Amino acid sequence: MQRERELSCGVVIVAAGRGERAGASTEGPKQYRRIGGRPVIAWTIDAVSDWGKAGPVVVVIHPDDVTLLDSALAACRLRPDITIVHGGSTRQASVLAGLRALADLGAAYALIQDGVRPFIDPDLLNRCLDKLAAGFNAVLPAIPVTDTLKRAYASGDVLETVSRDRLFAAQTPQCFALPDILKAHEAAAISGRSDFTDDASIAEWAGLPVALVEGSADNVKLTTRQDLAMADKKLNGRTIDVRTGNGYDVHQLVPGDGVTLCGIFLPHDQSLLGHSDADVALHALTDALLATCGAGDIGDHFPPSDNRWKGAASRIFLEHAAGIVRQHGGVVMNADISLIAEAPKIGPHREAMRHALSDMLGISLDRCSVKATTNEKIGFVGRREGIAAIATATVSFPGGFQ
Repeated sequence: MQRERELSCGVVIVAAGRGERAGASTEGPKQYRRIGGRPVIAWTIDAVSDWGKAGPVVVVIHPDDVTLLDSALAACRLRPDITIVHGGSTRQASVLAGLRALADLGAAYALIQDGVRPFIDPDLLNRCLDKLAAGFNAVLPAIPVTDTLKRAYASGDVLETVSRDRLFAAQTPQCFALPDILKAHEAAAISGRSDFTDDASIAEWAGLPVALVEGSADNVKLTTRQDLAMADKKLNGRTIDVRTGNGYDVHQLVPGDGVTLCGIFLPHDQSLLGHSDADVALHALTDALLATCGAGDIGDHFPPSDNRWKGAASRIFLEHAAGIVRQHGGVVMNADISLIAEAPKIGPHREAMRHALSDMLGISLDRCSVKATTNEKIGFVGRREGIAAIATATVSFPGGFQ
């Protein structure tokens, strides 16, 4: 269907719940449990990012889950630019916080998506968007109820069979003109109502007509421990590709005032000579990451003949390589750098270097290793003529290399 109007369509991903029905876990609430090797919410965020038609993305989390979300974002392929807000005591309050943030970001339409629906697909998202573009201001994806329904007494005995004629199971994303649904949510909050089970029911209460669009049987909400186990089995049935890349680089030492290694400046009586900042450690790691994708080497992407890179910070090169990895569906699992130098001493700066790598790659600190050794005064390193670095990167492609 050709869209009749262009939409500025933002997304609210609701992930502030505690998920009691999924049981306790050291990994945290269910949205942070690992399926297919990655947190549930990382799969959900990637699905929205892969769609490519979303405007601003707001993720609503519990205040206690900041570190958990940081780890989940590190596992996202595209490392999206998102806005994080803290939710309330109910899903309804959390959605309202997300809608307010989305309004501040200038979106005209809102797609409200459960953080624990990781199997949302582009076709469903397109159907929702097309319905909005056709002039509907409230759209609900749903699938017809196929099971026989029973109503029971409090005792548990069957009272009656309920007709499933014209009954549908609601899904997300539930999609709205943002001013309409924000006004409805605000009114519900003022009224004291907090028992709505989804956003479409709030729209109905506020008198907004809600149009149905075909949902997807795969777009399940992961609620119980069994749901998570089935999702993990489904994803692990896909090809998992783990690749290791190696990189080596060396730069000459010349008189100067210090060297930059792993993005950290170390005062010294020499400097490294190079077209960029000559960060030999990041250059080696950049090559290692590129190797996992068969994407050439650092010189192919940032040729020294290009004056744009004269004096450039080498984190630009490393983040570019990590971006290529994510574009191919990869997750950086580990980065290891060995520096070979007589001086300066690396030990006092090792932790700062590891933290810098963690920040540049978007991975946890325990996945970043920096080691150093001398060359026992042998060769060019031993004569303090240069510094060398050897790097190894491990990358996992949970869905196979794309």
